[in-house]
Amino acid sequence: MNINPIISEWLNFIARWVHVFAGIMWVGTTYYFTWLDARLSEEEKAVRATGTPAQIWMVHSGGFYVVEKRKVPDELSRKLHWFRWEAGTTWLSGFALLIIVYYLGGGALIDKDVADISPGAAVAIGVGVMVFGWLIYDLLMISPLGRNEKLFAAIAYVLIVGAAYGLTRVLSGRAAYIHMGAIFGTIMAANVWMRILPAQKKMIEAIKAGQKPDERLAAQAKFRSKQNTFMGVPVVFLMISNHFGGHTTGGYDWIHMVVLIPVGWLAAKFIRRA
Repeated sequence: MNINPIISEWLNFIARWVHVFAGIMWVGTTYYFTWLDARLSEEEKAVRATGTPAQIWMVHSGGFYVVEKRKVPDELSRKLHWFRWEAGTTWLSGFALLIIVYYLGGGALIDKDVADISPGAAVAIGVGVMVFGWLIYDLLMISPLGRNEKLFAAIAYVLIVGAAYGLTRVLSGRAAYIHMGAIFGTIMAANVWMRILPAQKKMIEAIKAGQKPDERLAAQAKFRSKQNTFMGVPVVFLMISNHFGGHTTGGYDWIHMVVLIPVGWLAAKFIRRA
């Protein structure tokens, strides 16, 4: 399917603007709350003997702010501010860009020197890796393997290497990079909407019913959020990969990818503590 070039250009512009801006808000809030949780955990240890709540004092934009973490809100009537639409908007606009740039016509999706496949088959592969990427990740997370963070990371990296190699053998180099980013982005968005938010809602329902919220739900939501921070840096690298085409072509594209992804994890580890 082909659309008018002018219409395509405007759709590309709008979707890309929304995608970038929503991504900035999503990644920003993700890292901010991760930093905040780490600082508050340190404060909790420091004031544990005093019995006072841990607080973080900050200064920004001409004002002073104090934040404290609680297991339950003291008044359920207070408005809870949810951070969810940043993730949803980023993913939806990113998928719209995939359709506009890669799936309509399939010209940017296929490289005949790589594999002589039809546009329909290429689109099916692109959508399939996003769906199965999330399913495999989620099954690993809810399995006993999900409780061993280092072993999980090692196995996940092997799967990433396999996916990177496979995609660069059926799609164009640029499309392979974008779809690896789309796999990570889909996992991150699904973590928010299908695991983190439902866990938080169950905790609130328990509080309203006069019950103690399940701390395992809080731990699971926190772990998924932590994993999102580690995927954030590789996602940004993969999403802007089209701006440095030398890494996405020349036969070494998958090697560059599987080297730079763990570098992104290391960068995320530093950012989380900065």
